[in-house]
Amino acid sequence: MADPAKTNKVRFEQLEGAVLELRRGMQTMQETSVTTQTLLQELASRSSVRTSHRRRKGSNHHSPKASPPSSPRSTSSRSFTTGESDKGESDDSRFSQASATGTEDGPTAAPDRTLRMHFRVKLDFPRFAGEDPIVWLDRAKQYFATQEIQGRKKVLLASYHLEGEANQWWQWYNRSHDGKTISWHKFEKGILRRFGPTDFEDYDEALSKIKQQGTFRDYQQEFERWANRVTGWPKKALLGAFMGGLKDDIATEVRMFRPKGLKSAIDLAKRQDEKLQRLRKSSSSVPSNTRRMGVPGPTNSTAPLPAAKPLPVNAMKRLTFDEMRIRREKNLCFNCDEKFIPRHRCLAQSCFIEADTPLVVEEIYEEETLPPETPSDPLISLHALSGSLGNRTMRVRAMVNKQEINALIDGGSSHNFINQAVVNRLNLAVTPITPFYVRVASGEKLACQAKYERVPICIQGFSFETTLFALPIRGLDLVLGYQWLEGLGCVVHDYARRSMEFTVNACKFVIQAEPIGPSLVVDVNSLMQEWRHGAELFCLAAIESDSALPVDFTTNLALDIRAILLEHQQVLSTPKALPPSRRFDHRILLKNESAPINVAPYRYAHFQKNEIERQVEEMLSTGLIRPSTSPFSSPVLLVKKKDGTWRFCTDYRALNEATIKDRFPIPTIEDMLDELFGATYFSKLDLRAGYHQIRVHPNDIHKTAFRTHHGHFEYLVMPFGLCNAPSTFQAAMNSIFKVHLRHFILVFFDDILIFSKSWPDHLLHLRTTLGILDEHSFYIKPSKCIFGQQEVEYLGHIITSAGVRVDSRKVDAMLRWPQPKTITALRGFLGLTGYYRKFVRNYGLIARPLT
Repeated sequence: MADPAKTNKVRFEQLEGAVLELRRGMQTMQETSVTTQTLLQELASRSSVRTSHRRRKGSNHHSPKASPPSSPRSTSSRSFTTGESDKGESDDSRFSQASATGTEDGPTAAPDRTLRMHFRVKLDFPRFAGEDPIVWLDRAKQYFATQEIQGRKKVLLASYHLEGEANQWWQWYNRSHDGKTISWHKFEKGILRRFGPTDFEDYDEALSKIKQQGTFRDYQQEFERWANRVTGWPKKALLGAFMGGLKDDIATEVRMFRPKGLKSAIDLAKRQDEKLQRLRKSSSSVPSNTRRMGVPGPTNSTAPLPAAKPLPVNAMKRLTFDEMRIRREKNLCFNCDEKFIPRHRCLAQSCFIEADTPLVVEEIYEEETLPPETPSDPLISLHALSGSLGNRTMRVRAMVNKQEINALIDGGSSHNFINQAVVNRLNLAVTPITPFYVRVASGEKLACQAKYERVPICIQGFSFETTLFALPIRGLDLVLGYQWLEGLGCVVHDYARRSMEFTVNACKFVIQAEPIGPSLVVDVNSLMQEWRHGAELFCLAAIESDSALPVDFTTNLALDIRAILLEHQQVLSTPKALPPSRRFDHRILLKNESAPINVAPYRYAHFQKNEIERQVEEMLSTGLIRPSTSPFSSPVLLVKKKDGTWRFCTDYRALNEATIKDRFPIPTIEDMLDELFGATYFSKLDLRAGYHQIRVHPNDIHKTAFRTHHGHFEYLVMPFGLCNAPSTFQAAMNSIFKVHLRHFILVFFDDILIFSKSWPDHLLHLRTTLGILDEHSFYIKPSKCIFGQQEVEYLGHIITSAGVRVDSRKVDAMLRWPQPKTITALRGFLGLTGYYRKFVRNYGLIARPLT
């Protein structure tokens, strides 16, 4: 039962707040009335002054000699009028002067406070029913500052405007203080504690993870929302968070201008977004492959002409990935809307003549956003654009800002061009220019919108500085054209030796071209993916090959790495036979030759029986298992994967209990990461079904036997689940890479990391590693491999030339981990967090209460 006295007191306080607000409103109305009355008196005074002045002028006009004496008021009125015309003051300023001085030019007005109250904006106090308390508190503070409200009046006024759930909370909150005065600070903390975000909502984390998903305007609004709630962030950190969340096509352009602050970055991003929007609109309204043309007509024609309807054209549709996926699911043709069946052919579209009347039309030009093409426009050759070699081109290695890139010396290109994709990596300073066209020999035009001046370049000992223009070049990083060649003077080309010779400052230089590697062979899927990304097809030949390359060469692999992978195609392919017998075949040594392990099979559901039969048949066909008559037997079970498929597992727990443990040392991750100091290039190799690439020793094959509901089988290769399998595999890897371990190779079971300090060393190390794998008949899975990168993910860590950092996905998993409620769940949580204990200061002290 609530205390009536306390309830009446709360109601009295609310009533007192309402009365306070009503009094303030009445005071404002009263002051406004006084001000209005003062204005009316001033206007009446001016009207009388001007009327008397006109009368004097009229009397002087009719009787020039008559000059009646002026009253003091008329004199002062004339001086007021003269001051008005001479000084050019406004009515408001004169009125302010008259009101302030109280002279006879106008009646004595109210004090300055009355005028200020006249211009004060009437605001409504915001109401709150439990929505966002931060926004409401900000608006309330603005109201207090505008209306000059201080002290306890803040709480009275704010509590009066609480509604619904918020009002119920206030009734309880006020009673819980037993009539004690509640300060505004305490009231604000109470509102935030009740309706604000929880302590687990981290504004700093939210700001650091924000990503642009939709329009730039939405991203800017979301960024400003979170940036307004964080504290202590330096300007550089805010700029980095903003740039990191932008879409790549916007962020790349903004980074070229190196914004100094957040404001300039937002302005640049907004301009780039507007430019992209214009390009999308123009590309959607005007076909990119056709130009509207007309016949020139007479210049004096003024009559409007009918718009010509475009005729349908047989052209391949360019579909997005999502559109292709939808059509594939519906079994529709990618080009037409008909059902796709074997030997399907698209029906030719029929074109009909809609009119046979000759039209005289003016010439129509396609609207462009760049200046029109002129005969003196820069030119780039087809070889330079595609990255291919011609008869009179030379491919060389060049050093730019201490980084090695691929360059093409091409006299068919008028200027020096650099690939837009490598500009950020080279850290070049951009010079804004007026966009212009670069013509291609095929007739195509490319837009160049950035220039880089005084770029230092070194080619085989010859150092120079030159100007580069950014273009979307494929397969190359740099093109040195006529712009650079003409500055060398007399150049002697030896096309047979693929070299060039010239003299600069009495020093003779000879540049030798890189040897031409083998031609690349791509499959149809890779070719179609290149075409969808806008690649140019210059030469296409269909050949029959016994061994198609398994690597998807559509990824951004350097040509040097592609050549190395071509040399070792066997390592990249799928094994078609059992692995050879090696000296490190897996052994299963039992304690005192104990009795055979025989465990009855489990019971399975009907659908699981079908899956077991399918996977067993698949392993029989590949030769991984064979029928068995062994006295050993272990049960099998199916474990569901994340993608919904089933993993075939053999329960070897009973066999492992009777096995002598192999104590081969497994490397620790911390020690392995310490070996990476100074490395800048990395490649990561993942062995294909690693354990299955090692055979079981012939004397121990029968011990791997397992039983299902329909048969008895045994493994010929090392299965998963054996206690000594990790030791056997690690020993095998250490054996074959023994000479190179810790020098440029790290091996953790089936994950191989190649690290190097320079690009030439990395190419040599990659070739050596693949050669060793090929020699010992090991295979890698190309889809899970990474080649020649400066940042890779390895064993849950991000490896870069600057050091090692934690994988953000693992951090997210720890943050989202539910609160452990059992010993098992607690052990799992400690196991995950302990993996990164070296990144957490005093981790042992923090986790001690949980152990």
